[in-house]
Amino acid sequence: MKKSLLVLFLVIGINLVYTQRSVTNFNNQWQFILEDNANFSQENLDDSSWTALNVPHDWSFENGVRKGGDQGQGGGYHDGGIGWYRKSFNVNKASLSSITFINFDGVYMNSDVWVNGNHLGKRPYGYISFRYDISKYLKAGENTIAVRVDNSLEPSARWYHPCGIYAPVKLIEVHPTHFKPNSVFVRTPTIQENKAEVVIDTEINGNLKNLKYEVKILSPERNELTRKSEQLKVSNPTFQFEIEHPQLWSPKSPSLYKAVTQILDGKKIIDEVETTFGFKTVEWKTETGFWLNGENIKLKGVCEHWEGGPVGGAWTKPMLRWKLQSLKDMGINAIRPSHNPTPPMFYDICDEIGLLVMDEIFDGWHKKAPQDYGKQAFDEWWQRDVTEWITRDRNHPSIFVWSLGNETHSDMAPELVKFGKRLDPTRLFTSGAGNPEDMDITGVNGGSETKSFIESRTFDKPFISTEAPHTWQTRGYYRTQTWWRDNELPGTYDLPNLTEKEIFFYEGINPKNWRNRKQSFNSSYDNATVRVSARKYWEVMRDHPWHSGHFRWTGFDYYGEAGLVHGGLPFNLFMGGALDVAGFKKDLFYFYQSQWTKEPMIHMLPHWTHPRMKKGTEIPVWVYSNVDEVELFLNGKSLGKDQPGTVWNEMQCEWMVPYEEGKLEAVAYSDGKEVKCTSFSTSKQPSKLRTTIQKLEAEDSFTTSYIITSESLDENNNLYPYGENKVYYNIRGDVKKISMENGNPIDSVSRTKSDFRALFFGKTRLFLRELPNAQMASIITASILGDKALFTSNTITIDAKQIQVLGNSNVDGLEILCTTNGDNPETNGTIYKGAFEVSDGTTVKAIIKQNGKSVLDMEETFGKNRGLFWGDEHSKDMWIGRGINISAEDGILKGGAKASTDARRYKGTGFVRFDGKEGSVAFYQENDGEGGDYSIRFRYMHNNEGELHPMKLYVNDEYIRTLEFKATGGWEKEWKFVPTIITLKAGANNIRLETEGESGPFIDELFVD
Repeated sequence: MKKSLLVLFLVIGINLVYTQRSVTNFNNQWQFILEDNANFSQENLDDSSWTALNVPHDWSFENGVRKGGDQGQGGGYHDGGIGWYRKSFNVNKASLSSITFINFDGVYMNSDVWVNGNHLGKRPYGYISFRYDISKYLKAGENTIAVRVDNSLEPSARWYHPCGIYAPVKLIEVHPTHFKPNSVFVRTPTIQENKAEVVIDTEINGNLKNLKYEVKILSPERNELTRKSEQLKVSNPTFQFEIEHPQLWSPKSPSLYKAVTQILDGKKIIDEVETTFGFKTVEWKTETGFWLNGENIKLKGVCEHWEGGPVGGAWTKPMLRWKLQSLKDMGINAIRPSHNPTPPMFYDICDEIGLLVMDEIFDGWHKKAPQDYGKQAFDEWWQRDVTEWITRDRNHPSIFVWSLGNETHSDMAPELVKFGKRLDPTRLFTSGAGNPEDMDITGVNGGSETKSFIESRTFDKPFISTEAPHTWQTRGYYRTQTWWRDNELPGTYDLPNLTEKEIFFYEGINPKNWRNRKQSFNSSYDNATVRVSARKYWEVMRDHPWHSGHFRWTGFDYYGEAGLVHGGLPFNLFMGGALDVAGFKKDLFYFYQSQWTKEPMIHMLPHWTHPRMKKGTEIPVWVYSNVDEVELFLNGKSLGKDQPGTVWNEMQCEWMVPYEEGKLEAVAYSDGKEVKCTSFSTSKQPSKLRTTIQKLEAEDSFTTSYIITSESLDENNNLYPYGENKVYYNIRGDVKKISMENGNPIDSVSRTKSDFRALFFGKTRLFLRELPNAQMASIITASILGDKALFTSNTITIDAKQIQVLGNSNVDGLEILCTTNGDNPETNGTIYKGAFEVSDGTTVKAIIKQNGKSVLDMEETFGKNRGLFWGDEHSKDMWIGRGINISAEDGILKGGAKASTDARRYKGTGFVRFDGKEGSVAFYQENDGEGGDYSIRFRYMHNNEGELHPMKLYVNDEYIRTLEFKATGGWEKEWKFVPTIITLKAGANNIRLETEGESGPFIDELFVD
């Protein structure tokens, strides 16, 4: 008999109506300082020298990447620290008779709050909402709130985390008798085609005498459907309704109803909450997967860190809507916020645009990162945080399942599930590869990507890939040879090379300077992966009925985990997304769109500008499309038609095209008629910028945002796909720079403090946010343009223009002065009148003047060894067949262990030394294969004859054995290896060497062979 798990429910997302209840935007006019002083909590303090800002705010992102950054490789080498926020606000005397809450949607982490010098409390978890009743501390007139945010213990996460008040803040004033926060809960015992039963529970604080409780339900068209009222006799009333012919909520049709709950004194409303909700049925079946509203569908999802994208953690609602809508446009129907809850506006948007949410609460139920919530606060705080999480979020139609953790295992799992079901018995519980035996649904992370797993697995409960597939792409970068992150693993599906030999030979870094083999950019042909391609895994989940679907890792690229996947600095972000951190769509985006959307689309790769490629070299040209067939043309000549297939390696239309300059065009046909076309033309050197502006409309308490895109074009308006010149910005008027982002994983220039960002494969972006009451804003963009390596051409142009962003202002002419001999253009520059030529090694300097005043100061150097590295088929030979090497200096160092460069022939950026002291070095290794035995080697050096410097080896905090390190014959350059065998579990592993009373040698690297 088929095993079926059935859940029927109505779910809601809370919005507030401003009647007696008053909700005030508390985001603006804060003062901030990145220091720590106990006096900062005082009621009266001169904070005028502090930085004035509006929240959301993320000081870690603003401060940027730093070698040795507190958050380590996991946090993209950003810092932590302790910061304070202060804000003054006025209270009317009449309000003192009300109840007033201060509500925070997210503060990372360890926040303490004071009002008028009175301490309200502490909240350790950085990814949870919380509030305080501040009524008794308020006074008529001016009041002060102070917030201390403590990120002094780092790393506190395994990925980048924000620092500060990164989410909205509200001041909520209510009548003494009011709805308790998070108390409204709507259930639907039955949902049928012609009617649905609705049960609404709530809790009321305060005196109930002579008061009435009323509930109205409104249709998606805002028509009143029914109402009910009665005298209040209990503080937790329950109402039942019957709604005829309910319109069901789904990703295709996110129909939203409204419920208005009121407390009345006679006819006077003393508290009112308006609630958005939707009807849906969810059913999970072991044999056939996921069912929504009676339809068997595949979950086409992505995992998404809160920090994935161009703002760090400080998302405004317009920017967040842009991000989520971008993912929806790719064709997803589900999203997993990994590995923590998000601020409520995230779920509001998912409700509105139609995205199913696997809502997740914790990364782990114990320490995973050295100083994370699991270590600092979990045992004491988990029940309060789970209560806030579920009671806050259970009312969103988008949320269809709860996830209690990620890659964690503990005997407390049954207690967590039981506790959660008391708060919400209407949904099922899962986790990302944690205690599957205790969950309603089996969630598996990367381990589900292997052929051996898929073809031999049987389940006794429903299954979902909570994290798969893991594939990497660098936007604009191509390789025809398959790349496996940790070399090809046993049991994986075949992923053959596209050509016999590699045909592309450019890199972000010269391979001779790589720290390890992970420091390659990753190919956009869907052939750079851990275990499986995106195409194959879509075929797998599509064709196996028991496979409910997947959440790919990830939707957007994100900051952090730079060492784990990409080998560490200069890499500072993770390239697993279908969009990069600037929001530029990768080729992968269009693959999914071709499989998951119906509107005719076409996308071709790669570009058609290959100046260093031998004419006639056969290039794999792919076209992603969802039409009947595609025809390819080169310089007007048809190269034939191809049809998108259903087998994984036929999902793209494909041609092997001998390279020659010109125009490559793809035409899509449906029912024999042309419906779409796309083309590339070979580009000459870049000579101008194309700038476009996307406006993101203001909503709720958030002002309008702008995305300003710059692209390098040649004289014929063709995109130059290798563009890497700096784009400079002068920003004026009533806007604030959020960031500049280009998607480049090795660009460490400040995204917030610099006045330029380099193009990355021809594109970069500026993100702006209007200030409150903004009237006027404009920008000046400028760039010194040309082929950085002077290979295509040695002709240089300078492009500058003023662009109106908001309102009207006088646009005066710009004057450009430049030099090519290193002189200061302010004093010795000549007026730029048009393109000019330079020689190898030339630095061009230029200033942009307006009304006689310098507004931008620029420079760009051109020469053979500038910009991208261009090599040949042997440039990467040294890395063939090499395993994974992890630099010791990037590990977690304790005691007398310290990083050093005072030796020779070390690998990476240094090594670890102990200098006669005791200490330890810990390495982090993600095992992408099955758990089992692995050979490892430690590269070391010392010259203490007769001394073995014994060190204890721990794996995942379990003592394994003591290793001995014999003298190598020198302290300068004589490195040797100590090998051993250890057992690694699948997923995250910690490997630690600890001295044993006799100090330690120099430790350079850990090799996993």
